[in-house]
Amino acid sequence: MTIVRVFAPGSIGNLGPGLDIIGLAVGGAGDSVTAERTRGGQIEVAEAGHPTLSTDPDRHAAAIAAAAVFRLARRRTGLRIWCEKGLPLAGGQGGSAASAVAGAVAANLLVGSPLDATRLMEAALVAEEAVAGRHLDNIAPALLGGMTLIRSIDPIDVIRLRVPARLRIVLAKPSYELRTRDGRSALPDTVSRSTALYQAAQVAGVVAGATTGDLALLGRSIDDRIAEPARAPLLPGFVEAKAAALAAGSLGCSISGSGPTIFALAADDRTARRIGLAIARSYRRSGFETTLRIGSVDSTGARERPIVRRPTSR
Repeated sequence: MTIVRVFAPGSIGNLGPGLDIIGLAVGGAGDSVTAERTRGGQIEVAEAGHPTLSTDPDRHAAAIAAAAVFRLARRRTGLRIWCEKGLPLAGGQGGSAASAVAGAVAANLLVGSPLDATRLMEAALVAEEAVAGRHLDNIAPALLGGMTLIRSIDPIDVIRLRVPARLRIVLAKPSYELRTRDGRSALPDTVSRSTALYQAAQVAGVVAGATTGDLALLGRSIDDRIAEPARAPLLPGFVEAKAAALAAGSLGCSISGSGPTIFALAADDRTARRIGLAIARSYRRSGFETTLRIGSVDSTGARERPIVRRPTSR
């Protein structure tokens, strides 16, 4: 095998109260990485995926993750990477994690797949830490699919949770950006005991609702009292859009990752479409257009895709 193409789906990090510990892979958009083995030991980014992204292999998530795979696998080979960005930059939809996961999986395939899922997450985490912060809540669902619980990051211990197939996710990105680092810098250093206990109970509710198929419980557990109150002031129109989503029948609604994308959960397609329209109208009243998409849970995660055309070097 000398050339592969790998797709990794977008995801919701910080699923409601699950700050850094619960993520959900969303079907539809994602990032793809085509990787080709080359002579020598250098990694080259032939196509970064977006004009604002660097082609420096020390600054591109897919290349950083690929290099980490080679170090962990004790393999040395050259690599040329082409990245296709299907996810927005600074959008709160797990774009950097998807690129990192796709790069890690592609590199692993090209050297005979010596690394298991845990080691692949370790490699992708090197990239995510470099570009967005040290967290696995987007990496794990992008790699494994479904909903994932990060029980521990040192050492890595991730549990994949069952999610009802009928669950629908509305993602709405208003027409502005918020860098992940800026969203993380808004988080409080400490919280009260009552807040910590309440948050822990909601995390348990999310897990219980998902694994038992109780969508009502899952929805009412999307109640974040740590990150959402801290980030809401950075997201104009969010409070009104969330109220509109809940009024339109959403099971639960909150900020996707660090934002500015918000997510709303629904029990069926018809309700999801109604929620999406309500959110879009609300943001328009606040002066922002939105990019909407409705998806189901991506239960597969990262996977190899056919190479539709052989890429060319710059």
